[in-house]
Amino acid sequence: MLVLNGPNLNMLGKRQPEIYGRETLADIEAACRAEAKALDLSLDFFQSNHEGALVERIQHARETNSGIIINAGAYTHTSVALLDALNAAEKPVIEVHLSNIYKREAFRHHSYISPVAVGVICGFGSQGYLLALRAMARLVSR
Repeated sequence: MLVLNGPNLNMLGKRQPEIYGRETLADIEAACRAEAKALDLSLDFFQSNHEGALVERIQHARETNSGIIINAGAYTHTSVALLDALNAAEKPVIEVHLSNIYKREAFRHHSYISPVAVGVICGFGSQGYLLALRAMARLVSR
């Protein structure tokens, strides 16, 4: 399973904790690793601030991962390249956001990721990643 994180998520715990919480990305990764182990899933966890690096990791996932959980950060609202890569990967995708993007600025209400996603989880903080892992475990076991 690939858990992919986009720009500025490396700043979790420091950047706007009133919106994104006080947990760091390392905290979220540790929780995801524990959950993946409990679900008997292998886990790749990756973050980049660079769109091309995210595209390349999605392309690699086509051959190496059973599904993709993605918090694309701001690229959610801007990146056709991520959408194209996710479509080409031909793997189940779950979109995750820490905050409820629909309670925020209007530009955050549009997602280029959603059209390829099986589902979207937003507004539950870091728990969204764990919910996504549970959902993905069921999807890939079918």
